[in-house]
Amino acid sequence: MNEAFLYDAVRTPRGRGKPDGALHVIRPVDLARQVLVAVRERSSIDTRRVEDVILGCVTAVGEQGGNIAKTAAMFAGYDETVAGVTVNRFCGSGLEAVNQAAARVRAGSDELFVAGGVESMSRIPIGSDGGAWGVDPEVATRSSFVPQGISADLIATRKGYSREQVDRFALSSQQRAAEAYREKRFSRSLVPVVGIDGRVVLDRDEAMRPETTAEGLAKLTPSFARIGSEGGFDAVAIHKYPELERIRHVHHAGNSSGIVDGAAAILVGSERVGREFGLEPRARVVAYAVLSTDPTTMLTGPVPVTRKVLASAGLAIDAIDLFEVNEAFAAVVLNFMDELGVPHDKVNVNGGAIALGHPLGATGAMILGTLLDELDRRGARFGLATLCIGGGMGIATIVERG
Repeated sequence: MNEAFLYDAVRTPRGRGKPDGALHVIRPVDLARQVLVAVRERSSIDTRRVEDVILGCVTAVGEQGGNIAKTAAMFAGYDETVAGVTVNRFCGSGLEAVNQAAARVRAGSDELFVAGGVESMSRIPIGSDGGAWGVDPEVATRSSFVPQGISADLIATRKGYSREQVDRFALSSQQRAAEAYREKRFSRSLVPVVGIDGRVVLDRDEAMRPETTAEGLAKLTPSFARIGSEGGFDAVAIHKYPELERIRHVHHAGNSSGIVDGAAAILVGSERVGREFGLEPRARVVAYAVLSTDPTTMLTGPVPVTRKVLASAGLAIDAIDLFEVNEAFAAVVLNFMDELGVPHDKVNVNGGAIALGHPLGATGAMILGTLLDELDRRGARFGLATLCIGGGMGIATIVERG
């Protein structure tokens, strides 16, 4: 089997996913274009050698529809021979894109890809694409469907996580992200977004709240209590887990991932193509995996998929130096650390989506780039990136630096 290498990783800042967010003025195809241009210019690749541009995008309708990967490649000035495909594995889409590229390199069928993702949540709101799972009563009933926020509160209830515990984790995310900015840890991969006039629109993650305090978090109202009771979703969860008397609602805007806009791109290629363009590999793709679990609890996928990818790699969990676990909700990462015995000082050391935001289709590629940067900074060897995914899925990738 051939080896697949990651040669570069770039991302935009995350802009607040609201009409008054800085990136709302930037069309999603332009967000994607700008990271594709950055990869090309930083690596000096001849785009005629790129086999495919693979981009994750969860809500691929309207401005994000019509195969935004191919459209963005053309808009970025890539050669007309470059193909493009848009993939949707919900929140894991950006990492799925990278894994698909790596699989094709390892298979020996192709040699060079740009993979990543894009999501403009301020312009294309989450859920705009509909889908049977959330709106078809028969489908929802058979799968015991509940919204993800209810799933997060269900995990917290089953694991006994208190409001104080999830808030404490959220506070640490904000503090770690603020420290990362003070030490310029994101500077290698972060590329500013510019407008049509060439002026910088945004050059840092906009959703961060470094002024966050435990007292402030404690004052926030739980976000999912009302839909749980009035929408009947608490009853669905309790029917699935009858040992529970009630769902304790502990998640709110301050300990859940932020809605943001952003894009990311990673250059994936063979050893031979790296030599051809004089590129030094930042990491080797060791293994990748995907699976699915209980669709009601839904957000526990990172635990079993991590076990699966470690088995595929032939590694013990102690061999992993750093973990990036998407902070969809605080309970997701707390559950991951508890179930696998991973210390917090190895997990999301530069903060995560609670502080920085979660641009659905791009997040997987973003956290993989963050992982590469931190492995380099520490001189560490193995890193693992993983995300929980709607429907109970989980996705994970292990990389080895250098």
